[in-house]
Amino acid sequence: MLTRLWLRLGAFLGKSLLILIGLGLVGWALASGWYAWRQSGPVSAEEQIPPGESARTQAIIQTAIRVVDRHRESTRYLRDAHAKAHGCVKAEVQVPADLSADLRQGVFAEPGKTWQALIRMSNGNAYPQFDSIRDARGMALKLLDVPGKQLLPGQQGRNEQDFVMFSHPNFFVSDVAEYQQNIDAQAEGKRVMAFFPNWNPTTWQVRHLFIALATLAPAPDSPTQTSYFSVSPYKFGNDNAKFRVAPDPQSCPEYTLPEQQQELPNFLRSALIQQLSTDRVPACFVLQIQRQNAHLYMPIEDTSIEWKESDAPFQTVARIRIPAQDFDTLEQNIACDNQSFSPWHGLEAHRPIGGINRLRKAVYDAVSDYRHSRNAEQ
Repeated sequence: MLTRLWLRLGAFLGKSLLILIGLGLVGWALASGWYAWRQSGPVSAEEQIPPGESARTQAIIQTAIRVVDRHRESTRYLRDAHAKAHGCVKAEVQVPADLSADLRQGVFAEPGKTWQALIRMSNGNAYPQFDSIRDARGMALKLLDVPGKQLLPGQQGRNEQDFVMFSHPNFFVSDVAEYQQNIDAQAEGKRVMAFFPNWNPTTWQVRHLFIALATLAPAPDSPTQTSYFSVSPYKFGNDNAKFRVAPDPQSCPEYTLPEQQQELPNFLRSALIQQLSTDRVPACFVLQIQRQNAHLYMPIEDTSIEWKESDAPFQTVARIRIPAQDFDTLEQNIACDNQSFSPWHGLEAHRPIGGINRLRKAVYDAVSDYRHSRNAEQ
């Protein structure tokens, strides 16, 4: 009797499990179909500013300043993101002599031109933490002595072109509204609320949570051994494009980095020192663009969408060479900390576009001004 009861219960539970699996598969198929339909082209090639974006931006600035106040190190005020640098290094950025005519835009207009540049490599977190902790990694590239009218009216003497990138091709928020939700939750220490703001399932950002988890990747062996992406789009002459910097080891002498002690808090800086200062071996990258095809789903107002390389291949517009050098000095580290990098430092030919870039224009300037003024008072 008891055996028969257990068998019936087992059969019932087995059927129930199969039904649940079947319903789950149907739901997954429907959701996938809906998602594929929703994310199909064409898209706009022009910016579309939603109502209320300016007010949201001002609120985000105040939250970002709170983050800077909270995470200052000793008496110095740090960046609200990418606070910990692995080093600032000098570099040369050369436009290929045979660059095709359609790629000769802005700072890439003159084939064979070599720009002197500065590169800052960093962790993504707002607080300096051990390099072994899963995180995004950043690269900020600054071309120097760039002639021409700067985008920002008050920066006409700057003569720079910045490219700000990090180590994942898409962002874990779509737009300014989602960024505000995310940074508010982070600032309050309620990280779950960043993706699950309330009990309403329609507000949940499950896909963005998976992007965030993928972004927080294990550390590379060295900052010179990973790729960096602009994530957000820019003008490229009359086109829209995203940028990528990828390692180009074949353009440099063959080199094998000695094994690093990754349990040390600053092993990524040590890896840079090992290659550039101790072993005196340069590092090489390519700077590439990926142009928008507005007939496909390549939106400019949603940074959570990765533009598929199969739809728009990357094209090399410059080669970057970081020569052997001694960069880890007190003077240069302080200068590195005082540097300001912004997508809005540059020319009209490379003007940042899209909501996240419009947000950056306001937040980067406000936080930079706040940080530098506070540090000057120390």
